[in-house]
Order: sequence, then C-alpha cells, then structure tokens
Amino acid sequence: MKRIGKSTLEFETPPCVLSSAAVVGKKEAEGPLGADFDQTFEDTTLQQDSWEKAEAQLQKEAVSLAIDRSGLGKQDMDFIFAGDLLNQCISSTFGLLEFGIPFLGQYGACSTMAQTLFLSAVMVESGAARRAVAVTSSHFCSAERQFRTPLEYGAQRTPTAQWTATASGCAVLAREGEIQVTRGLAGKVVDLGVKDPANMGAAMAPAAAQSIYEFLEDTGASPEEYDGIFTGDLGLVGSRLLCELLEGNGINLSKVHRDCGLMIYDLEKQDVHAGGSGCGCSASVLCGHILKRMRKKELQKILFCATGALMSPTSSQQGENIPGVCHVLELRTRGGHS
Repeated sequence: MKRIGKSTLEFETPPCVLSSAAVVGKKEAEGPLGADFDQTFEDTTLQQDSWEKAEAQLQKEAVSLAIDRSGLGKQDMDFIFAGDLLNQCISSTFGLLEFGIPFLGQYGACSTMAQTLFLSAVMVESGAARRAVAVTSSHFCSAERQFRTPLEYGAQRTPTAQWTATASGCAVLAREGEIQVTRGLAGKVVDLGVKDPANMGAAMAPAAAQSIYEFLEDTGASPEEYDGIFTGDLGLVGSRLLCELLEGNGINLSKVHRDCGLMIYDLEKQDVHAGGSGCGCSASVLCGHILKRMRKKELQKILFCATGALMSPTSSQQGENIPGVCHVLELRTRGGHS
C-alpha cells in the first residue's frame, strides 16, 4: 500500500470482500431495506435472557453466516476485528468467544464498521492475514439502558433523537472477490462543542465533513465519480449539516449522498424521529443493501463513510462535549469504472 496526500492509504493489491452478511431485528425488517437483510428476528431478545446477550447473539449469527458464505471455516480466518457500543465491547467478546479466531477489539462508536473494515483491509494487503473478519452490532434496548434510560422509564424522545438499530453486519476480507477495497482514510477526532446526547447527528457531521473533504483532496476525486457516498448514521439533522459544511468548501454532495440512518427506516411510518443510529445501522446497510447492489453491478464505485459519536455515559453525565470521528473507505467492483 502507499500513502496518497496527507491522510489516505491506497491499496495497490486491493483486498476484496469475499462474503458478507447482515442480520436485524423486527423494526429494521419492517423498514424499506427489509428484503436485503439475510436474517431477521421477530423476537428482539433472540431467545436470550438479557438485551446484552441478545446483541451478542446478533454478532454470532452475522459472523456465522458470513464465514459460511465464504466457503471456508472459522479455522481459515486469521483475525477478527469487532466492536460494539457497550462498555468493554461485551457484545463482541461474548458473542465471538466460541469462534476461536484471533480477536482485536475495537471501539469507534457508530463508525466501528468502517474502522474494522479498514483495519482488516490493511492486514490483508500487508500479508499479515490471508483472511480477516470485520463485524459490529448494536441493539436498541441495550444501548438505551447504557446511554440514556431503561425502557421501563418511558422517557420522551426529542425530535433530533435517533433510533439505535438492532442489527449486525459482518464482512470477510481476502485476496479474492468481486468487490475491492481500494482506498481508505482514518478520520481525526473532531469536537465543535455539541453536548446534547439526543442530537448525535450534529456532533458527528463536522467529522464527516472533514474526513470526506480530506479524502477528496488527497485523491483528487470529485463526488460525481461515485455512484453513492454513504454516511453512517448522521440522520436527518446531521445529513443536512454535512451538506452545508461541504458546500462551504465548494463540494456539492446533493446528487450522490445517502445516509444509512435515513435508509434503514421509514421516517414517516416508523416513528424513529431523526433516523437510525448505532454500530449495527451502517453495518447492516453496508453488508446487506449496498454490497448486494454492488454484486449486481447496480453500484460500481462508492464511498462508505461511517461516523461515530465518541461519548460515554460518564462523559455525558459530567457535561462533556461529544467528539465525533468519521472513517472513509472506497469500494469498487472488479473491472468497474475507475
């Protein structure tokens, strides 16, 4: 690999998405992308005795499906990069325990799918891994209990609030495959003073704007070169802010930008306020909807720009700001347009 410009890596022998899988809960299955998900659950407990165990099961199911589709076994995987929203990433550690794959835990909040995919790509490109697994998850009920209030409390949600998706997405990266990871940028932590944990879109939009701007500057690319620039969970408020911020730098995303948090739910019918969020939101949209469209050649070149609000229950309770981060990955179909 080589560095382009200040912050972007270009993979000279691009790692490929060998297989992928997306599993979701009932609400996500009822949304506009329901048919694209590989497995859905009517019972959000997944027959477990806690929300946290249910989320761990989501990751287990997604990884099992993705590895099965690769035509290989868990013994053929050299690393697994995994993370989630819960303290100490317990959904990942408990959910993936039985696979016995060398484990590197990650925390990037809602940017975790891009983070795990980026690191998996680096491992495969460098030769440190033949195959690497990238996975993340979130669960509405476990996230509410940790970051806000338990469901039993019945707290009202503000119009800027987003709905944490009950979902998991997983991708297996290898040397072979039809979808290549060609470039990647690891974002910087950005803090513009947003404090409201019910307005994460506003907290993350500045990081998304900075990372997308830096990627386009480094590569000399323009938004029009892409069939889609997909952000991860900015929602209604953050998406508008992103476009406004980039317009100030002469970049117009209006024709190609879509946000996973606005794609996964029907905002008018499903009462999710400003849209979806959570690690599993962009992960399931990528590993379900986007990659399936790429395999059909309906999309040939995209940017996946997952964003994360880097807060914790402790920092929020102490009145701290909510920093954001955004990682950018360029994916192309093999033989597609450059």
